[in-house]
Amino acid sequence: MTEPSMTLGLAAVAGYLLGSVPFGLVLTRMAGLGDIRAIGSGNIGATNVLRTGRKDLALATLILDSAKGAIAALGAQALAGWSGVDPWIPVVAGVAAVVGHNYPIWLRFKGGKGVATTLGVLLATAWPVGIAACLMWLLMAVVFRYSSLAALTALTLAPGFAFAMAGWPHVVGFALLALLAWWRHRENVRRLRDGTESKIGKKGKA
Repeated sequence: MTEPSMTLGLAAVAGYLLGSVPFGLVLTRMAGLGDIRAIGSGNIGATNVLRTGRKDLALATLILDSAKGAIAALGAQALAGWSGVDPWIPVVAGVAAVVGHNYPIWLRFKGGKGVATTLGVLLATAWPVGIAACLMWLLMAVVFRYSSLAALTALTLAPGFAFAMAGWPHVVGFALLALLAWWRHRENVRRLRDGTESKIGKKGKA
């Protein structure tokens, strides 16, 4: 195995393990709220944490889930060396972190949907793309009040933003993350189609 491939492998494994840390579950248990997986959709992400009524815990989950994606990417970049770093390395680590959040080894591969972690990866690996995606999410959320629709719109547009503002590793990586987001949100898509999706701030599935 060559050194670049070893670095990519280490970045992927480290990113996956970091992404697997279920902050939503940890925070709600520490707060005495029980198992977040028994509430609402059973998801471990910030949207479901919000259904406990604890906005502070939901915000903390959002920040920490985003941070683990960013740290995975930046840590891989530091591992490879800041000068002349292979642009694939932080992208691979970031994608692996999102996979870890969605399919965490600690929770029998039943995790979240990866939106916050994906946004963290976008901001860390190509910050103009990350900002554009965050602004798109905010716009869609304000106008339509559907978190899932806002997320899918922002992440679907991210590869296009990357084509204009970043490089091919980002285009490919962000396209994979968009496809993963659609797969993880397939039930949300069905509910959006049927008109039964819950809006932001209302109880229901996420």
